[in-house]
Amino acid sequence: MSRATPRLPLAGVLRVGRPSDIWFKPALSVVLAVAPPNLTLLTLGRLDLAMYTMAGSLCALYAHNLPYAARARTLARVVLGMVAGLGVALVAASLTGSAVALVTLGALLAAAQKALCDASRIGPPGNVIFTFITSAALFVPQTLAQVPGHLALAVAAGAWAWLIGMAPGLVRPHGPERRAAAHALRTAAAYAERPTDPRARAVAAAAVQAAWQTLLSAGARTEPRRALDRLVVRAEVAIAAPADTDPERLRAWARALRGNGPVPRTEDHGELLGVDAELAVPARPLWRALGPLAPLALRTALGCALAGYASLALGVGRPYWALVTAASLYQANLTLTWSRGVQRVVGNLAGVLLFAAVVPLAHLGPAALVLTCLAFNFGAEALISRNYWLGSVCVTPMALLITEFTGFQEPGRLITERLVDTLVGALVGFAAALVVTDRRMGDRVEHALTAVDRARERTARLLVEPHPDPAALEPARRALAAALVELRATMDAASGEWGGRALPQERVVLAEQSGHRTLAATTRRQTSATTEDVRP
Repeated sequence: MSRATPRLPLAGVLRVGRPSDIWFKPALSVVLAVAPPNLTLLTLGRLDLAMYTMAGSLCALYAHNLPYAARARTLARVVLGMVAGLGVALVAASLTGSAVALVTLGALLAAAQKALCDASRIGPPGNVIFTFITSAALFVPQTLAQVPGHLALAVAAGAWAWLIGMAPGLVRPHGPERRAAAHALRTAAAYAERPTDPRARAVAAAAVQAAWQTLLSAGARTEPRRALDRLVVRAEVAIAAPADTDPERLRAWARALRGNGPVPRTEDHGELLGVDAELAVPARPLWRALGPLAPLALRTALGCALAGYASLALGVGRPYWALVTAASLYQANLTLTWSRGVQRVVGNLAGVLLFAAVVPLAHLGPAALVLTCLAFNFGAEALISRNYWLGSVCVTPMALLITEFTGFQEPGRLITERLVDTLVGALVGFAAALVVTDRRMGDRVEHALTAVDRARERTARLLVEPHPDPAALEPARRALAAALVELRATMDAASGEWGGRALPQERVVLAEQSGHRTLAATTRRQTSATTEDVRP
């Protein structure tokens, strides 16, 4: 039996939300990463090489939520992935002039980038930056002899972007962990004020799980991190017993985590057992996460290819714009893909109007062009966390101005081609999403339910023991919390997908209720045990 087809909403799709707590970090980072290479090329009179340095510079957009130990590894992988994709594109551009072949390769690269970014959970801006760079590079005239030098520029700029991303750690080494713990405390306080709201509970549980992931990936178990551990435990206690929680106290702790002041101390000073055992568990292999993403990768490949072919058929000179538009649409399900498509179209339409307004200023000279692009770099990152379409208002003129680094062009033609490619990419890309639906969503919900049941049973078995081993109980509790968060995320994604069998709504609700009851009992048991241990 198939479930009801989800609606494709318009209400709320363009609603402007609150900015991210750290919106200024990617905004400033990308300006600091892009400015020195571009200004150097401007001084040398070689702005035509800016596309290659920007490939490395734009890596500064990634990993701002990660602690610095994990950020160092992630940013290095981002730079390597960017350079690898750029290398493939430049070699292909040097070997063939067939636009159809290049569009096909661009679509395959876009699908691979989408799958790898989603599987690794790299976070925003996800695959779109990779696809933007590699798709544009496919259509840049190139010879094989030039490829090594161009890749060297990207590597050098990527190394500079890595330094920009890591630099804040010199001033605030525990900043990401403090922000994650503060977010967990704030969401737990919000749930304590609305204990009958299941959505508030899900948000708080997800924030707590994210905080634990951040703390466990932060590196050495320093005393400030151990104190943050205990604050996250207090957020868990609030979720387990909202009626006994003082929300203002949680918010006061969250406020105290701003800056570099001492981490607030809680009344439980004991060591959290089981952390070392959890750190020793090997990470989930990437290939296991890739399997469920096969329909999304196929959707991306088909949509990007067809969008590029359609652009070629219409005689547009830059088919990669349509390809990138299609690639930017694809989200976890069809409903979210529709919403992103509306946001992309509205943002691009407003963006070309903004480009028409600023192009006289940008055409005053190369320096004005570079500075205008830097302003749009900042604006895009400052606005995109409020709503994707707002960020697109700045991304669109920035992309148009980048094409002029090799020489000023006729604005009317650029605007026309961008409008055509935006509409073609959005329409064809969404049509591909309608054709390639993910009918295995129901199976993944069943797997997530099974994981919750097993985690709950394991935790419950430990709880019935007179004196459960804390080193075993803590990993079991966290495994159950992670399984519940994954079940809610899987269910939300499946609810917005078309086709497939009916979803087990009642079983999911019952599993969540029983799982959270077990979590609450576990947290109360651990809290009481800790209180007894520290009692004089």
